Amino acid sequence: LPIMDFFYSEALLLLLKCELLGAHADSVTLPSAAKTLVWGPGLETNIVLPARFFYMQAVDSSGRNLTTSPGENTFEVKMVSPVEQFTRIWIQVLDRKDGSFLVRYRMYATYTDLHIHILLKNKHVAKSPFILKGPVYHEGCDCPQPSGPAWEADMHCPQSFPQIERDLALYASVDPDRNAQEIPQRFGQRQSLCHYTVQDNKVYVRTFGEHVGFRIFMDAILLSLTRKVQLPDIEFFVNLGDWPLEKRKPTEKIHPIFSWCGSNNTRDIVMPTYDLTESVLETMGRVSLDMMSVQANTGPPWQEKNSTAFWRGRDSRQERLELVKLSRAHPNMIDAAFTNFFFFKHDESLYGPLVKHVSFFDFFKYKYQINIDGTVAAYRLPYLLAGDSVVLKQDSGYYEHFYNELRPWEHYIPIRSDLGDLLEKIQWARDHDEEALKIALAGQQFARNYLMGNSIFCYYYKLFQEYAKLQVTEPKIREGMELVEQPSDDLFPCSCHRTRAKDEL
Repeated sequence: LPIMDFFYSEALLLLLKCELLGAHADSVTLPSAAKTLVWGPGLETNIVLPARFFYMQAVDSSGRNLTTSPGENTFEVKMVSPVEQFTRIWIQVLDRKDGSFLVRYRMYATYTDLHIHILLKNKHVAKSPFILKGPVYHEGCDCPQPSGPAWEADMHCPQSFPQIERDLALYASVDPDRNAQEIPQRFGQRQSLCHYTVQDNKVYVRTFGEHVGFRIFMDAILLSLTRKVQLPDIEFFVNLGDWPLEKRKPTEKIHPIFSWCGSNNTRDIVMPTYDLTESVLETMGRVSLDMMSVQANTGPPWQEKNSTAFWRGRDSRQERLELVKLSRAHPNMIDAAFTNFFFFKHDESLYGPLVKHVSFFDFFKYKYQINIDGTVAAYRLPYLLAGDSVVLKQDSGYYEHFYNELRPWEHYIPIRSDLGDLLEKIQWARDHDEEALKIALAGQQFARNYLMGNSIFCYYYKLFQEYAKLQVTEPKIREGMELVEQPSDDLFPCSCHRTRAKDEL
């Protein structure tokens, strides 16, 4: 994936950290208001996200980047709109403990203009105040950009996503009329599916199967996207279950099914997981684990972390039982335990007792994080990568939308699917501490660059855009479909300038 332009400064951080590894700490170095760097999508008017964000890199008066925290309260961020008496904006300054800060804010109203003041001891930092010329829309505002290319340019979306190209390469064309008949017949009775049509930027859906609660995540991302950009007319099916569905070979008549997870033995079209999707939509909302929060809760510095491999979870795979067994045989190397039994309840006496849940942020007290599949891919991997521990990832036939862009020994330490070399890999990490830290930081940089909210929105849009091009019959609102209503915002209604301009013509 090409690196987006507002992440250029980010990429320098990894090189600086590795170069300065073992050098003296910045304990007496103070940041300079004039030299400190500020950049990111949250400083641009047209990048509308549930939680907007931007970055600060503390730089001292000699122009040297700080590589340790100058203190979490070093910088003050204020946001005001000159034409509004009050601003309903929740702001958080997240200290990433590496000399950089992530500032996120969630707007609960739309503002004509927005002035972002960044202060260091009452002095303006960099080019503060940053002025976002309005209207600056909040997440709930239904004001789609009619031009897809313009929206992609505003969002700094990459030209392509390799996984989308791989998934769609199996389909020379897509026939919505045929799929509407055949897919429910083939999967509708045994699986949980949603049949979606987006027409004139309105979302319609019909569900099949008994367990369709996970529809809420797909509804939410579609509604959020249609508030931001005009989607192409499109008709598609979403698998709401864990396992990918299309098991036929490409030489047979395969059906396009969108799934949260893919596998080497199936042909499903992969989307970002429901977990990652919800964390993007609900950042600074109802979720506590998201890609931004992790960055401010990565535990103690590397040298002070526990040199033990850590894992917690439920019993959703045989290899997880083996991991707990290994932990008991080698407690000085592995700390692994179950927090819940469901699949192997009859073995609870062998692998219990259960332990209490551990805050995900406390995982990062340990240098080594073990990532093992659950029922399918373990959806915690984005958050593990975003920390500053090194991930030991099980070789797996399952994958999320970004797995194929990860490189073993660059972004993570690979382990065999049967865990046969896990002890050996932990020992290697212990014996090669600087190399392990370098891998940890490269994985962290990957997560920061490619798994943040703007990237997730870009991925969904590009997927729908490219899929729509394959359609050879017109998408239709089929019998049994219902309109998915946009949520109403009576307290802070949005007046869309594009709608006003259209009405005035």
